Amino acid sequence: MLRGLVFWLLVSLAGAAHAAGTILVLGDSISAAYGLAQKDGWVALLGERLREKRLDYTVVNASISGETTAGGAARIDEALARWRPDVVVVALGGNDGLRGLAAAQMQANLASIVASAKAKRAKVLLLGMRMPPNYGPKYTREFEEAFAAVARAEKVPLVPFMLEGVGDRRDLFQPDNIHPTAAAQPIILDNVWKGLEPMLSRGQKTEDRRQR
Repeated sequence: MLRGLVFWLLVSLAGAAHAAGTILVLGDSISAAYGLAQKDGWVALLGERLREKRLDYTVVNASISGETTAGGAARIDEALARWRPDVVVVALGGNDGLRGLAAAQMQANLASIVASAKAKRAKVLLLGMRMPPNYGPKYTREFEEAFAAVARAEKVPLVPFMLEGVGDRRDLFQPDNIHPTAAAQPIILDNVWKGLEPMLSRGQKTEDRRQR
């Protein structure tokens, strides 16, 4: 599929058939490990951490380079039906901002994604982004507030800025100054983990998932 589709499974050592739960990551090029070996991306590192912590989850990366919130909203239902995730990590919005798309529309798209996941009884973690100051104070403020507004309205946890500790360090970006390097990925994972870990459970019953 075009736009650098990354749709791969990170399977626990016990194998996908025995995993107690599934985490679906719906993101853009940052989560698709653009410019990196897939094993170095934060989503791959998440799979490793889950195994280290003996948390029995399979990670499905449904991230696409260039994806917008509109694209995510258009394909969330298919992804939910295919993978029946227990947790959905929504990591979209950056491309909306880079294209200067209306923050209000981005907010509506994110709300639609979250609502669809919740309707399938999946927990949702929303990852926020920020725009650089050259986009103007009004747009950057509206953009950042859109994530917080969705989190409040839908009552889901929010990581305010998934690139915290990365965004202000030029050395942690590839030459395009957009995509983080391999060295930045553990930092991104730590940011995500703070919001994700409280949502995970041990010994989750597989039959609970089958009822969705």
